[in-house]
Amino acid sequence: MRLPVSALMLLTATALPLSANARDYISIAGSSTVLPFATIVAEELGNNPSFKTPIVESGGSSVGKKGVCDGVGTEFIDIGNASSRMKVGELEYCNNNGVKLTEIKVGYDGIVVAGSKKGTLLDISTEDLARALIAKVPNAAGELVPNPYKTWAEINPDLPDLPIRVYGPPTTSGTRASYAELVNEKGYCKKDAAVMAALKAAGQKAKTCRAMRTDGAYIEAGEQDNLIVQKLQEDPTAYGIFGFSYLDQNADSIQGAVINGSEPSFDNIADGNYDVSRALYLYVKHQHVGVIPGLPEYLREWTKHWDEDGVLSDAGMIPLPDDERAAVKAAMKELPLLTADMLN
Repeated sequence: MRLPVSALMLLTATALPLSANARDYISIAGSSTVLPFATIVAEELGNNPSFKTPIVESGGSSVGKKGVCDGVGTEFIDIGNASSRMKVGELEYCNNNGVKLTEIKVGYDGIVVAGSKKGTLLDISTEDLARALIAKVPNAAGELVPNPYKTWAEINPDLPDLPIRVYGPPTTSGTRASYAELVNEKGYCKKDAAVMAALKAAGQKAKTCRAMRTDGAYIEAGEQDNLIVQKLQEDPTAYGIFGFSYLDQNADSIQGAVINGSEPSFDNIADGNYDVSRALYLYVKHQHVGVIPGLPEYLREWTKHWDEDGVLSDAGMIPLPDDERAAVKAAMKELPLLTADMLN
């Protein structure tokens, strides 16, 4: 179902309680990866004297997707940011709360495993990367056991003889969810017959592989990726997982691991030559359009800055291809209703 923004404004103008008038700015929360880009667009909109600068907060993709679905009214956010796509179960939560959404893909991002430039550059496969951080691996008998690897060199003698210590995001993070799917599940388990046999013997599916170690090799460092960057600058023997933009903005002090022979660069991610990459999303609440000032204008503001020469690209976001940008721009105007069929 597609409705022009003008029609949505008429439908929703009386859909919120009178308390809606108490908020005259856009409220946004979610992914730490999307945060810097959403903030740039918010500040650009704030340059227009007709609108207040939107408030953009972090918290993780799960927080963004749940927050926008929690309900209708000014106590709830208007847009949820995410670096992992909404799942059917998350949309069901929305539907149960009477919330209607449009999904907007705004760009792409690579997930990097970075370390200090004073340390050792990792040149690693997704298989070895998964073996370092996955919760369980098969033993010689084909049984799944807690990950025993203590150093990178125990996994592969060509890797550094350093303790495995990787700072990364928590379970609420879309970056972590995407990493676990792309590296642990697809980059290792589904490619390794021994792992799949062990999973089958244990009555488990490949999604089990998404679980990360909890023995100290993987350290949850919260949703502030800048804090992970700071940890790497302080400890040249550690590595960290975060979005490409944070590597791009700190390239003077940190370096990204070469994964499957490809370094995490703007061109490699844009061309599809870097295996650990994902899309970035906004989830826009229909019932707040036309009630909270500036929502259509905020979406349009993205389209002014998201091409190859735009400020978002300069900040590290990988632009959508031209044809995809045109389709997304149309969706920003028409606000098609997100349905479960679209997520399958």
